[in-house]
Amino acid sequence: MPFDRSGTLAPDARKGGRINGKDRMIRRCFQTGCLFKRGKRRKTWVARWRESVIQPDGTFRRVLRAEVLGLVTEFSEREARNKLAVLLRPINEGKYRPEATITFGQFVKECWEPAVVPHLKPSSVRYYGLQIRCHLLPTFGSWPIKDITKAEVQRFLGQKRKQGFSGSSVHGMRTALAKVLQAAVDWNYLEQNSARGIRLGDRAPVQERAYLLPEQLSPLLNSLPEPCRTLVVIAALTGLRIGELLALRWKHIDLIHDVIHVRETVYEGHFGSPKTKSSRRDVPMSQPVREAFLAQRSVLTGADAENLIFASRNGTPLNPKNLLRRVLHPTCRKLGLPVVSWHGFRHTHATLLGEVGESLRTAQAILGHSDLKTTLNIYTHAIPESQKRAVAKVAGLVFPTVPEFSAGAENGKVN
Repeated sequence: MPFDRSGTLAPDARKGGRINGKDRMIRRCFQTGCLFKRGKRRKTWVARWRESVIQPDGTFRRVLRAEVLGLVTEFSEREARNKLAVLLRPINEGKYRPEATITFGQFVKECWEPAVVPHLKPSSVRYYGLQIRCHLLPTFGSWPIKDITKAEVQRFLGQKRKQGFSGSSVHGMRTALAKVLQAAVDWNYLEQNSARGIRLGDRAPVQERAYLLPEQLSPLLNSLPEPCRTLVVIAALTGLRIGELLALRWKHIDLIHDVIHVRETVYEGHFGSPKTKSSRRDVPMSQPVREAFLAQRSVLTGADAENLIFASRNGTPLNPKNLLRRVLHPTCRKLGLPVVSWHGFRHTHATLLGEVGESLRTAQAILGHSDLKTTLNIYTHAIPESQKRAVAKVAGLVFPTVPEFSAGAENGKVN
């Protein structure tokens, strides 16, 4: 801090203090605005003032604003000036937040893609990119980002539902939009995220995810070649995501304590951390899973700690889509089984956990779900035979012995 001629400390004007020398005190700009009449037959009061806006490059610029306050016959000049004062009060009190003039399309291209996309997982980049490119930019690309209100977002999502998109698809559009708008909030382009708190209704997909029953797994496993057979065994008996399974290295397998340490995932050849914090977990191994890993290790020339358990000849991760299209799907069709995806084996495992009476908390921990509702509402399915046993048990409680029923009725009473 500088000193004045008397040797005392003098405030620095650049930091908002008093004037020092030729510097002027920094004050908030107070304005009373301009009020005038417009029109010939129906004269109206028009208010005009200046306010700051955020330009696309992030800098501030003063612009002239105007607003019609009402008819001259309805308001006196004094009343019109009071209305103008109300409009200017947030600006004069320093509570006004400058609005952004950047469009949604400009923000995505100039801010979102350079700053946010490099830090996302490859799967998220592809997912958000699809939603933005196919749905958000065609609708909101030319809109000023400040004009995307909660009502407009709700209207946009409602139109998508009317066009036939499932609740799950519409949820994905909202998630992508919320992700972009949250970045705008964090960087002070917006005051609030208008994609938050939107009512979406049912999120269930149009088609329920296919899964296999216990009696369907055996013929499938007997018909699959390696390494697809071993992958299906482990996926069905652990509930691991295919990316987690193909990213397993020998250092992640604890054959002493029979535990799988899920610490990595792979997507289209790119390794990264698991999907969520809950996905970083330890999954117990059953004896068949342990034997499957031991058999896989026996056929490998090297099983170093850093080596992938399932890898191509050149040491790269296997391509799950190729295995799905070339091996798994054709085998399912040949056997007349449901054509399952790799993710279907997570549904299979979750369903079997419920079938053997395990709690939802246990299933949530094994599957690595952040939300218990996901485990309950999406991954757990009712097996038909279990439903039959359940209603039979209820009937047994009510009628320990099967009652006799007659087809006729006397005097309006059932015999």
